[in-house]
Amino acid sequence: MSDALKHECGIALVRLLKPLEFYKEKYGSAFYGIQKMYLLMEKQHNRGQDGAGFASIKLDVEPGERYISRVRSNNSQPIQDVFVQINDRINEEMAAHPEYADDVPAQKANIPYIGELFLGHVRYGTFGKNSIESVHPFLRQNNWMHRNLILAGNFNMTNVKELFQSLVELGQHPKEMADTVTVMEKIGHFLDDAVTDLYQDCKNEGLSKLQASPVIAERLDVAKILTRASKNLDGGYAMAGLLGHGDAFVFRDPAGIRPAYYYQDDEIVVVASERPVIQTVFNVPFESVHEIDPGKALIIKKNGMVSMKEILPPTVKKACSFERIYFSRGSDAEIYQERKKLGKLILPAVLNAIDQDTDNTVFSYIPNTAETSFYGLVEEAQDFLNQRKNNFILKNRDTLTEESLKELLSVKIRTEKVAIKDAKLRTFITEDSSRDDLVAHVYDVTYGVIKPTDNLVIIDDSIVRGTTLKMSIIKMMDRLNPKRIVVVSSAPQIRYPDCYGIDMAKLEGLVAFKAALELLKERNLYHIVDEVYAKCKAQENYLDKDVINYVTAIYEPFTPQEVSDKIAEMLSSPEIKAEVKIIFQTVEDLHIACPKNLGDWYFTGDYPTAGGNRVVNRAFMNFYEGKDARAY
Repeated sequence: MSDALKHECGIALVRLLKPLEFYKEKYGSAFYGIQKMYLLMEKQHNRGQDGAGFASIKLDVEPGERYISRVRSNNSQPIQDVFVQINDRINEEMAAHPEYADDVPAQKANIPYIGELFLGHVRYGTFGKNSIESVHPFLRQNNWMHRNLILAGNFNMTNVKELFQSLVELGQHPKEMADTVTVMEKIGHFLDDAVTDLYQDCKNEGLSKLQASPVIAERLDVAKILTRASKNLDGGYAMAGLLGHGDAFVFRDPAGIRPAYYYQDDEIVVVASERPVIQTVFNVPFESVHEIDPGKALIIKKNGMVSMKEILPPTVKKACSFERIYFSRGSDAEIYQERKKLGKLILPAVLNAIDQDTDNTVFSYIPNTAETSFYGLVEEAQDFLNQRKNNFILKNRDTLTEESLKELLSVKIRTEKVAIKDAKLRTFITEDSSRDDLVAHVYDVTYGVIKPTDNLVIIDDSIVRGTTLKMSIIKMMDRLNPKRIVVVSSAPQIRYPDCYGIDMAKLEGLVAFKAALELLKERNLYHIVDEVYAKCKAQENYLDKDVINYVTAIYEPFTPQEVSDKIAEMLSSPEIKAEVKIIFQTVEDLHIACPKNLGDWYFTGDYPTAGGNRVVNRAFMNFYEGKDARAY
């Protein structure tokens, strides 16, 4: 609860389909594309606040004119920093050359960032890597316009070492073993191949090098390049790329793990990680924004032709369920209803925890991202109360008085804002005892709204590590003197690491895993840990397709409720006066609430790619061997 989950990342791509003069005339500025990119990135700041980058390409420039511009930032407010730099540069040129004011061709020729094709990215730094070199978009440069490649993405690959080795075998010398660099070089290698082959064709046709350039741009088969480059990719990804001459693509993994949406009309093609972002920025309806199909690439040729091409055969769709529970903005029409449904579906378990006593229960939520599931929970609780009232009236209709009926109808579900986060407070001291005291004061409580006879129900999106819950929230709630604190997670128990984008790489950090270990010790079943390690170790050199996830055996002896009860016990402490209960969503109800996003490997261990099983086993071996290392 309120342990910050980080993930990678948000992408935005804009291609203007008309000449820049059109946007100047219709919207008052040739900077239309830049302005829209700012909005697309700012409205996805929830997807990454550690770094931001922007790249632009000008189409059909004269030789010697700069046609690619890029700016990146890892400042504390990176999106604003990127666009301050862009605006400063534009304003500088406009001030120095007033004659550019109404001269769009001069603006395009002389001012950086003004172009027809744009790519933006926001990211969270993972595993402590947050240098400017880690910020997307990445750029692969070449004097041949067609061989320039700009790449940004929302992805993690489980098989970076294998991909790196395949590049080495191709004769390359990649500068580092990172998934973004490796994927970029892989695409770049086959891009080089394709350009070389096309140039040879042009040469055979008697064309000069100068004459060959536009022909290569026209004939370049982006789908074929991506198919060759993606042959051995294993991971979750939505990657976007620009080629120097003006082709662009956005390619999604075959299981649809990472999200990507697009909109197209006669003026523009736009891609973003979230649907409502496109709806808001371009004022278009829900049904006009479409998902890029799993395993396919949206390809925009330099001439403006747009197509959807299959790159890899789609597998069973396992779109990340955390996108719906937590990451994506709740303003999406479907996501809003799904989050409400998550709250509604968990009410029966909450009623059991409070002995059906809604009269003496206060409902609340922490943090703000849980507000929508809170509304669903409260609506369902109100329906429960209304049914109780109906039953009472029907049963006692002959003896009811106006006064007793008025008293009955006055009973309501009680909701309060019991916790307010102090946004300015930072846990900047790393020494444990001092830091714990600061963590305990991250939230302020609302005094006077809870009675000693009350249950206090607090709902959140998920409970991952439990650190903030133990050190801050339960202690803080206990200060209000309720008789019982019921902590509700709208997500199921997070039992397994993620390797497709969310920063949950280590098993030992997950409170559900720690609870299972405690139960194994208590019941003299800890030998299972040794057995799981032996099975994982025996598979160390297997091909990914042959690896089995044996870590599931850690949880098999216990019901979900037993694990939940142990978590409640572990996260409470002797000084807590209230009874503490913890409730998690069931996986079955998660699928009912979010039927289009069935990726549930964090909860079930059912990984959507072969590399996932290797990663979870590696994470377990790291835990067993005491290694503080990345599992992929």
